[in-house]
Amino acid sequence: METYADWLRARGDDELRALLSARPELLAPVPADLTALAARATTPAAITRGLDRLDRFTLAVLESVLVLPGPSPDALAAALDAPRARVDDALAVLRRHGLAWGDGPNAAPGVRQGLPHPAGLGPPVREVFAGYPTERLTALVTDLDGTAPRGFPDADRLLARLAERLAAPGPLIDDAGPEARAALDQLTWGPPVGRVADARRPVRVDTATTPIERLLARGLLAAEDDRTVTLPREVALHLRGGRLFRDVTAEPPPLVPADPPATAPRSDDTVVRAAAGEAAAAVRLVEELLENWGLEPPAVLRSGGLAVRDLRAAAALLDVPEWHAALLIEAAHATGLLTRSGDLDGEWLPTPAYDLWLMRDTAGRWTEIARGWLRSDRVAGLAGERDDRDRLINALSEAMVRGPAPATRRAVLRVLGEADRGVVPGQDALRARLAWLQPRRGGTLRDRLLGWTLREAAALGLTGFGELAPFARALLAGDDPEPELDKHLPEPVDEILIQADLTAIAPGPLVTELARELALTADVESTGGATVYRFTPGSIRRALDAGRTAAELTDLLDRHSATPLPQPLTYLIDDVARRHGQLRVGSLTSYVRADSPAMLDEILADRRADPLRLHRLAPTVLASGLHRAELLDGLRAMGLAPVAESPGGGVIVTRPDAQRADPPPSAEIVRVRQDPHADDSMIAAAVRALRAGDEASRHGAARTADAPGGEPPRSPALATVERLRAAVERGGRVWIGYLDQQGQASSRIVEPVRVEGGFLTGYDATRAAVHRFALHRITGVSELDAT
Repeated sequence: METYADWLRARGDDELRALLSARPELLAPVPADLTALAARATTPAAITRGLDRLDRFTLAVLESVLVLPGPSPDALAAALDAPRARVDDALAVLRRHGLAWGDGPNAAPGVRQGLPHPAGLGPPVREVFAGYPTERLTALVTDLDGTAPRGFPDADRLLARLAERLAAPGPLIDDAGPEARAALDQLTWGPPVGRVADARRPVRVDTATTPIERLLARGLLAAEDDRTVTLPREVALHLRGGRLFRDVTAEPPPLVPADPPATAPRSDDTVVRAAAGEAAAAVRLVEELLENWGLEPPAVLRSGGLAVRDLRAAAALLDVPEWHAALLIEAAHATGLLTRSGDLDGEWLPTPAYDLWLMRDTAGRWTEIARGWLRSDRVAGLAGERDDRDRLINALSEAMVRGPAPATRRAVLRVLGEADRGVVPGQDALRARLAWLQPRRGGTLRDRLLGWTLREAAALGLTGFGELAPFARALLAGDDPEPELDKHLPEPVDEILIQADLTAIAPGPLVTELARELALTADVESTGGATVYRFTPGSIRRALDAGRTAAELTDLLDRHSATPLPQPLTYLIDDVARRHGQLRVGSLTSYVRADSPAMLDEILADRRADPLRLHRLAPTVLASGLHRAELLDGLRAMGLAPVAESPGGGVIVTRPDAQRADPPPSAEIVRVRQDPHADDSMIAAAVRALRAGDEASRHGAARTADAPGGEPPRSPALATVERLRAAVERGGRVWIGYLDQQGQASSRIVEPVRVEGGFLTGYDATRAAVHRFALHRITGVSELDAT
């Protein structure tokens, strides 16, 4: 008889590739042969993940296969009241996923254990009563027939007689009474089990008093143990009128708009422009937040998260609600732009990857943020809520992690993308469609993730007026969304309009260098279609503190101003620069030094200087008991412009991008939970390895390729990586030299599939297996000719 492994072995390469593509977790690691693949595909964990991917109708077809005896496609179509073509499509999906096999069709091994109550039905009579002792079965059959069975009672014969009587249980149900019928109705559509006390107590028809006893005495309920009763399958089907399911449809629920519609219909151009505007705003807000945290980083809580006050401060800085600030913070963390600076007493700081991110254009930056958000298993919407133990959930803490988050986000956005253009489905319609597509993944968490996903997708620019943007569709499909998004973003400008009231107007997004310099030199006064900056003594001093000179500031603004610089601005820069650095503050605990004793006389005479605890050490030096930072703040509050001084007398320059976090060994820059995915080349290599493994198991030796003779090839490290990447692009085999952990050199013939993360992944023809090679152990690469 053909086994499940034999059926897999008879599949063509295309069918095996389809199976591994549908269930990519079977590739981790690649099984040794097809027998091992069959064993892995039927483990409880693999079966559960496979069932979770099925939609409601396909799952119903599989449940019907388990319930109906020897089902044919026509019988399945009749039982489900569905078109034969839809049943055939569902069976094709089940076979492609390896959950059904053979011509029967047959359910794969392990599926019955994964679906203990298919269609909400219990076991058939012969199975559910198989655990009854012979004496109990004899009494049950005697009560139902009215006479004791003839001859020596045999369990199989008694079970057959009981099944015959319960095949048409209508009279028995009527005889049990209306109260007993009401108890059966609660179990009719599943689950078919109930809890009662002393379920195995001996009962007879003439002594039964309660409704449950009347049901047990007539075999309408079976006692599985002392506290559990089960409704036999035949009885349930009779109560259902022969139907397997109450409300299964072959087609998903329609995506209808909310009633009344949440938004009026919009044109495609309006939708994409609105989404692109939100995308650009999200990029700008992330940059503004991380620039600020690079200067004044918030502390890491002992629990590992972000304090509520710091979240509120970030929301105030960005002028957005707290949930929006939490979303941007979590997206930056998921993208690898933000991390903690140490295991203990650390701070939340931008990473070196942030500086590389700044070098990309707006579309590239948005793509990284959106991908990080899609992959992240952290749920920003939980920030500020309470967990099961009534503890506060802080942003950036481990309490934000929810495993189903990335899969649910993608599912919600895909469903949103299935709606007709101009239609914005209501949340009820989306919820119903998701329940049909993923019937085993429901619950309160999914409903909340649905609402959070819609809100966050709008804030990040994946949707506009509730519709999925074209560049977001490209992102979900695994394509590059940057060209599509870039078409709808305004071109960065390098000119600003500087006005006599000490304001500057940026008529659009600024080029990166100008944006950073202007953010250092001026304060943002308002944002929108254009950003308004205001120059103040404090903002000019901030630029001077960062090492800029008055001449550099004037030259910068003059080069980027569309009009000549107004005199009030040049006067402001010169005035602040003239006073800047006349005072020097160092550490004794701290001191103040100036070239003019008269200036120090003025400070000592000022009552506002009393809290600074100053006393004179020399005509041009004042000492203080305060720390240098406190003394600097105090003098600046008096309207002065001191600078910090090093022990050697030099000026300490503070740069706005000086602080970056090197993550500790125990921290990850990016914490994501990705859906397992393998590209086509990896799957093709795995199928070759499985076939070779089968050959090895049948013949005792794998069909391997012999490496060329002579010393293993050697090549420079950079050339090695370049040749491997070229081989991945064109396909084909290469000859590599490889050092094992003991330093022994060997030759391998490899078909490269992927080069990333310091490893080469490919099909090793000399071992007939898919293997990962550490790049630093590859001594060289040599091309192979066609032969």
